[in-house]
Amino acid sequence: MKILGIETSCDETAAAVVRDGREILSNLIASQVDLHSRYGGIVPEVASRQHLLTAIPIISEAMAQAQTHWSDLDAIAVTSGPGLAGSLLVGVNIAKAIALAQGLPLVGINHLEGHIYANWLEGSTPDLPAICLIVSGGHSDLLLMRGHGDYQPLGRTRDDAAGEAFDKVARILELGYPGGPAIEQAAGEGNGARYRLPRAWLKDSDDFSFSGLKTAVLRLAAQKSAKGEESGEAVEDTRSEIEIRLEKVEKADIAASFQQAVVDVLVTKTVAAAKRLGAHQILLGGGVAANLLLRRTMTERSPIPILIPSPILCTDNAAMIASCCYFRLTAGKRSGWDLDIAPNLRLG
Repeated sequence: MKILGIETSCDETAAAVVRDGREILSNLIASQVDLHSRYGGIVPEVASRQHLLTAIPIISEAMAQAQTHWSDLDAIAVTSGPGLAGSLLVGVNIAKAIALAQGLPLVGINHLEGHIYANWLEGSTPDLPAICLIVSGGHSDLLLMRGHGDYQPLGRTRDDAAGEAFDKVARILELGYPGGPAIEQAAGEGNGARYRLPRAWLKDSDDFSFSGLKTAVLRLAAQKSAKGEESGEAVEDTRSEIEIRLEKVEKADIAASFQQAVVDVLVTKTVAAAKRLGAHQILLGGGVAANLLLRRTMTERSPIPILIPSPILCTDNAAMIASCCYFRLTAGKRSGWDLDIAPNLRLG
């Protein structure tokens, strides 16, 4: 069974052809990082317009690389949520047009569920039940996956998602955008044990919270900056109201300490949930799962087997959407022509 996957939930235009939910025949991603970096973050209107320009060429190239004709396809899969409304609309409407024109089933896929199914794409078959940690710019979700389509939500972020915190701290430290890779690169030259930043453990809860950690970094950076040391004034929790001036080594140590704090919380809560619920495996997904410290720490600390997709499959891609679609189709599920976007869609 060959499925064309389309993913436009945020700022990546992606298309892929996947066979039987596991074999990637093509997987193309058109990044908009250079376009949005000048603004220090994603501009939704700009993202949706760029999807309009790149979607058809990317889909055509994915089909060509997979050496697949329209008549070879069994279904069209598309991300219907969560995500940016304008971006989702582009993908869903293009997918509807193709499915209608070619007489193919249409299947709307939850973007978060897609991240989980990236774990089926590299020759592995996850052992269920499994604990799933999905960490990205917009989401920090912990779920128990009992079977295909069977999820029990355990915890989610109460404020900033992990990836969002990375972006904001990178902005505080003036490290650039996107924040995840920028923080990781700076942290590689720093000492993660130099500053003991706070961890929000939220006792008796599987939820996450990174807002306080972000604020602690802001205050620490201000204290260490030239202006903070000279004035001794109280620092407001607003980046625009202070001036941060730090030496490179200070930035590296703060970045490393911040990264260590985030990873400690993510790993500790995930492993604890897996032990408590008797999970057979831990599955990671989402852009933050590409972080090397998170990957290494999770593997070292967990007594339970870990599955983590390759970094390219952790970030937004269409192969994971096509993979998820395969298991939806084999369960007899498909979407109608009234499929609509769901920007705030949850999983489970």
